[in-house]
Amino acid sequence: MLAALPAHAQDSKGNNGSDINSATTVQLPTFGVSIDAEGVLDVKTFSDPGGRLRLERMAAVKADLPADLRKFTKLRKISLRKLEAAIAERLKAGKPLEAELRYLAGLQRVQFAFCYEASGDEPGDVVLAGPAEGWFADPSGRIVGVTTQRPVILLEDLAVALRAFDPSKKDRPFLGCTIDPTQEGLARFMEFQKTVPRSIPDATREEATVRMTSGSQEALGMAQIRTFAVSPRTHFAQVLIEADYRMKRIAIGLEPPPVKMVTFLAALDSPREATLQRWWFTPDYDCVRSSEDRLAMELVGQGVKLQTEDIRLSPDGKMTAVAEKPGKASRLYCESFTKKYGEISAASPVYAQLRCMIDLSIAAAFLRKHDFYAKSGWRGELLRNEKSIPCETLPAPKQVPCGVNALWKANRLLVPTGGGVSIVPDDALDEKHLQADKNGAIMELRGEVGRENDEKQWWWD
Repeated sequence: MLAALPAHAQDSKGNNGSDINSATTVQLPTFGVSIDAEGVLDVKTFSDPGGRLRLERMAAVKADLPADLRKFTKLRKISLRKLEAAIAERLKAGKPLEAELRYLAGLQRVQFAFCYEASGDEPGDVVLAGPAEGWFADPSGRIVGVTTQRPVILLEDLAVALRAFDPSKKDRPFLGCTIDPTQEGLARFMEFQKTVPRSIPDATREEATVRMTSGSQEALGMAQIRTFAVSPRTHFAQVLIEADYRMKRIAIGLEPPPVKMVTFLAALDSPREATLQRWWFTPDYDCVRSSEDRLAMELVGQGVKLQTEDIRLSPDGKMTAVAEKPGKASRLYCESFTKKYGEISAASPVYAQLRCMIDLSIAAAFLRKHDFYAKSGWRGELLRNEKSIPCETLPAPKQVPCGVNALWKANRLLVPTGGGVSIVPDDALDEKHLQADKNGAIMELRGEVGRENDEKQWWWD
């Protein structure tokens, strides 16, 4: 959401950084987040002048990883049954999990899920498949592919998704996060708004901007972070939070967009009085293609949408949805972000990670809904056990300062105040959303993928 402080002086020049071209992906600064001891979230920029550190780490990958694991492949297959067996063997021996296991052999997307039923002496299995390659840690510590620089899915992310869809339950989990100001903070902000003069001379614009920025920040205070269905201490949850927070910073020019796109600030002409904008990520629910027997699934499309609605703020700080359509600037921002999501996620890894978290959630929901567990005889008990595979290992983000952009636009000083990520994977599995495998391509691929005969080999190309 955004709040707007009125004033009658106008600057025709504000720069929101929206002219950054997607072709400069490698030269863009690397962003990440940090969380202090009290759970306060902060955005960090990690510099790598000339890309020297990146090149050194990529060279190290070539020296350390086997060629078959290092190379890019469009379809790497992972047997979940054998993956668990490999993990169990390491744990039994008292050895730490090697990088190959922790990074799922470099898997970058869950594009397919296949169920193989047990037959005679041959055990059943669940196989996930998608693009993969060798990996390295970028300057922020994010694990990314050596050629595509797209993030790698972590074993713990898979475990968190499977735990959210426990096969013994029949609930419809809502996964997500919100970053919202407190009602008290919004009430203070409304009071502060009354102190803003009706007109500001050009000579005092800079001083007034500083005063209104600091006054707005002080009034709003800290926004509260909440997560749903996943622990805030997991990497999975912190991807959702980082993507949501940085999306709002891009909207009002606090962070340059990673590709050329329409931002809210750039599209804003005349914001309506006392109206806030709410933005949140959801899955693109028309994203699942399934075989008729539901033994094979493909995730299609870009998988993520940015949505919006207008919110009205009352004097006591309460927020209520506005029935009318969202304002033009907010709508154009959402349309641009959604349309360019593929480019954005290629240039800024956290948005590719967000898509991966959504894909994992939908795949986990599909496995449970269509009973892959019973059909394959694979129960996933080790992956769903926090004691065996600890996932809640990070400090929990609890709050973040309400940022204020000290740029003038259409007589307003912009103040971001909320939003979220909303994932209801079961919605994607409703019949109205499910796409049919009309030409049998997914089932044909399931047959081609087959199963690796070597019981020790849990991944293959």
